[in-house]
Amino acid sequence: MNALIVAAWIAAEGEPARDDNGQIVTHHWLLPEQAELIYGTIASLLIFGLLYKFAGPAIKKGLSDRTARIQGELDSAANAVQAADADATRIRDAKGDIDAERARLFAEADAQAEALLRDGRVRLDREVAELEARAEAELAAGTTRVGDEMRAEISRIVQHATDRVVADSIDKATDDALIEAFIQRVGASS
Repeated sequence: MNALIVAAWIAAEGEPARDDNGQIVTHHWLLPEQAELIYGTIASLLIFGLLYKFAGPAIKKGLSDRTARIQGELDSAANAVQAADADATRIRDAKGDIDAERARLFAEADAQAEALLRDGRVRLDREVAELEARAEAELAAGTTRVGDEMRAEISRIVQHATDRVVADSIDKATDDALIEAFIQRVGASS
């Protein structure tokens, strides 16, 4: 029944008042006319009611999901903090073990380095002795070979020089006399 009264009252209001320039004149500078106020109020109530009925559950669900997500993140962060604290405690406890382990590893490394140096020195001494023996053998063989080559070269040079000296110092008469003496010696021995 209220709706009928409101509709009748709106219909009775009629055409809005206008001034000399044709501009609509209202009864108040801030408040709208009664018809606009009624229609606006009804439309707003309808929209708010529809929003409450249909959008309200979705908004509630979104807010509860958001709350649950944030709570999950807070729980994860709290668990991560607890895990980090436990890791830090374990690392602090293990730090003493780390120092002892470091000392043990350094001692092992020093022992291994000393063993490597000792083995390396023995191997180097053995290789140096082998190289010296091989060098001495090669030197002796080289000396013998050079001596033999030098004797052969000297005898070749001496023979060549003797042939030249004899050829240069013997004239035709001496050459003939030597040939005759050779022939007689060969003839006497036969």
